[in-house]
Amino acid sequence: MDKAKHVAVLLLMLATAVCSTAQESTATGRKRVAVVLSGGGAKGMAHIGALKVIERAGIPIDIITGTSMGSIVGGLYAIGYNAHALDSMVRVQDWGYVISDRENLSRQTLADRQRQNTYFYTTGLTLGKRNQTDGGIIKGKNLAELFYKLCEGYNDSLDFSRNLPIPFACVATDIIDNSEVVFHSGRLPQAMRASMAIPAAFSPVRVGKHVLIDGGLRNNYPADIARQMGADIIIGVTVQGPPKTAEDMGSAMSIISQIVDVNCKNKYDDNLAITDVPIRVNTTGYGAASFTANAIDTLIRRGEEEAMKHWDDLLALKRRIGISDDFKPRLLTPRHPDVMTGKRRIAKVIFQNMSPKDERFLQRKFDIQPGDSIDTRLEQQLTTAMRLDLFYQTAECRTVGGADGVSVVLIAGNRKTSEVGAGFRYDLEEHAAIQLGANFPLASETLPMDGSITLRLGKRMMARAGLTLHSNHINRPKISYTFRRNDIDVYIDGERDYSILYFHHQAELIPLNFNIRNFNFTIGARWDYLHYKDRLISSQSKDLELENTHYFSYRATVNYNSEDNWSLPSRGSRFMAEYAYLTDNFAQLDGAPGMSDLRASWRFSVPLTSHLSLQPMLYGRMLFGANIPLVFGNVIGGHWFGHYVEQQMPFAGMGNIEYVDHHFLALQLQAQQRIGSSHYIQLAVAGAQQAPRLAEMLDHRTLLGYRLSYFFNSLIGPIGASLGYSNKTRKADFYINLGFQF
Repeated sequence: MDKAKHVAVLLLMLATAVCSTAQESTATGRKRVAVVLSGGGAKGMAHIGALKVIERAGIPIDIITGTSMGSIVGGLYAIGYNAHALDSMVRVQDWGYVISDRENLSRQTLADRQRQNTYFYTTGLTLGKRNQTDGGIIKGKNLAELFYKLCEGYNDSLDFSRNLPIPFACVATDIIDNSEVVFHSGRLPQAMRASMAIPAAFSPVRVGKHVLIDGGLRNNYPADIARQMGADIIIGVTVQGPPKTAEDMGSAMSIISQIVDVNCKNKYDDNLAITDVPIRVNTTGYGAASFTANAIDTLIRRGEEEAMKHWDDLLALKRRIGISDDFKPRLLTPRHPDVMTGKRRIAKVIFQNMSPKDERFLQRKFDIQPGDSIDTRLEQQLTTAMRLDLFYQTAECRTVGGADGVSVVLIAGNRKTSEVGAGFRYDLEEHAAIQLGANFPLASETLPMDGSITLRLGKRMMARAGLTLHSNHINRPKISYTFRRNDIDVYIDGERDYSILYFHHQAELIPLNFNIRNFNFTIGARWDYLHYKDRLISSQSKDLELENTHYFSYRATVNYNSEDNWSLPSRGSRFMAEYAYLTDNFAQLDGAPGMSDLRASWRFSVPLTSHLSLQPMLYGRMLFGANIPLVFGNVIGGHWFGHYVEQQMPFAGMGNIEYVDHHFLALQLQAQQRIGSSHYIQLAVAGAQQAPRLAEMLDHRTLLGYRLSYFFNSLIGPIGASLGYSNKTRKADFYINLGFQF
């Protein structure tokens, strides 16, 4: 019996040691210290700088409370992420990915990547039970995954006061009755996600009967919660900006921001009054969405600088707390410091809510077996494949630790009935254009397949329907039909010569469509039918004859893209090559051998510094045959390949399209300077040779073009303007682009 008592005493002592905080015990009679962190979106990065100074001053932290971004910084600090660990963590994150619903497409096809860089907004639709992440522009699935990963070891339902190294609480708002909801327990990642669910931006979090959004609407600076938890002394960090005036209400975003700020004043003054050391950080010039690398660096520095202004107050506080001037509390460390970068051995793979064929598909695609290793990147790739390839609305990849490795648990949610996307662009040539797209799974007993519908509205109209078979992770056979209504202006030496309005019907069968990460290879056949509706022809082109006709062609294409950014790359390369044999009866063209079409382009980016890159590009198109239809002739001009017509090739300094000879070869050299994280300046110089016959390429005048551009890389695509000049048009060209290219 005595032995049992000794064992019980030892277990009690062990439990007490495990559940205690890493700070020195308050049993000696010293006062309990709380740190309170306010909301503020990205501005809350300043909390990290303030925590650095609090640690440096040797102030013990016994309680942490926070709202919104304060709940994230505070919650992570409470489980062991000290200020240094937090600083490192926030700097390595791709916040553009984290605060969006974008997928990790590093193992997906180039078509999937292109689709993500066409639509600024995509969402999945599901039949059956309503998904709890509905209700906002951003569902926050990437943010939730990050929280889950960072909180590894604390993802079960816990008492935040007893089971965390530092007692913690955070605040959310229940929009059902506009009440304040304080999380003292529950699942820590869920509590943090609910506390920062900015209204309309992020979907609310549903917990039982509660529908929770950003806690800042009820208690943006929860010092009163810290007091209720037993805090004797409160150190507070706030990032509220100065009050806005009527002159500041000049945009929709400023009005929304003011509505949030006014609500955030609730309880703020009363809570500030009970704060012993208030650290109010100046965040002027930055907003809730300032997640760029430069903004994060500045905000952390400002938090540190503002806290240093209170250095004497912090040192004086130590005597009030009841500790010596040289007291240094032991800092916590993360339970899994390499959680975002380390690899762990797989002990077993567990599938939940998936059919056997879906399980086999994932095993074939990723070849995940016990004994292999897994890291965060592979976890993201697995969830992406479950959402894109297998059409699950929600998908999770969880790793559960064990003595012989981790169990990889793949959890599927409801099936999507479709995934829809919306894109918008504006330019000076076409003005406004909208593109809508939908992908939807089709029932199959043996293989996953999906259908797609795309609709483009604008000066050039397009409708496309397609079917793709996911036979394995390499080959995706597909069939498609496309209708285009093209209204094209054609120029000669910079002056508009004629306009053509025509309907283009196109059906394509691609039995071989091989996809290996950044590489795509296809072999297929195509039917084209062109029906001309209207022609406005000048005197220079009065002999132009355009007849309704159809063509059959056989095609092989190779695409490779390893660029780090689809629109504004700074490293990597992009290569495309295609060979097509064009006929009108499957074998010949107008009674002669068919036309051979060979085209290629190769662009690679060489980073000279962290912000400056050099981008050479070689491209061209060669046409061979006795009969070459005008509609398939070489066309140059504009900024992108295939923008107005399929065979279009860009050329610096030319905003409109012009026909050139059947053999065309060009070289462009572009320097790209990044300013900050999202602003780009480009200077491009291009030279080209053209000739009706290959042997005469060097006998003709060299075409030269120059272009200076500015772009801002926004969520809806590049926004910017270009000024150029070419010796073919002999005039300046000014072009404005807003949005992704499509």
